[in-house]
Amino acid sequence: MTVETLLAPPTWSLRRLYIVSAAEVGQLADVLIDCVDGGASVSFMAPLSREHALSFWRMVAEDVADGDRALIVAEDAEGICGTVQLILAQPDNQPHRADVAKMLVHRRARRHGIGAALIHEAEHVGRDAGKSLLVLDTITGSDADRLYEREGWVRVGEVPDYAYMPHGQLRGTTFFYRRITTAHHGEYRPGDAVP
Repeated sequence: MTVETLLAPPTWSLRRLYIVSAAEVGQLADVLIDCVDGGASVSFMAPLSREHALSFWRMVAEDVADGDRALIVAEDAEGICGTVQLILAQPDNQPHRADVAKMLVHRRARRHGIGAALIHEAEHVGRDAGKSLLVLDTITGSDADRLYEREGWVRVGEVPDYAYMPHGQLRGTTFFYRRITTAHHGEYRPGDAVP
């Protein structure tokens, strides 16, 4: 890598989607299919049909429109090349936390800092939504596993044989958390306003 490469501005940008268009659903489906084809364990088995991928992203789009989920995308000259979700809607006794889900980066856009930027933006969005704790899980030993640890997430532990990889092998999953604010919500009592 040259000095010029290190100093060059990124060729991609991030933005949060509040409404997900049909075209964006299609681009998100492309990213998901590419990741599953490339071996990412993200709840889907290979081969992932386009219709199944579109159906998933339509469901996500509904949650985004309802405010239950935050959706952040990375875009390059070819369109959406990465994404991460923050599941904001949680049970009544967990209003202070959110789940990070489906961090995906298209193979064409990897090794450019997009994953780290997406996870940082998810933390920022979580703070803005009043969350103090984020949780996530990922395949043990994966690039994502190493990324979260590098970015300061706390490893809780591993569950062996937790999920199948897209091509059929069982793998362990590691769970992480990150406190994103020093605010302490204190004890919650029935009748209190939700923090």
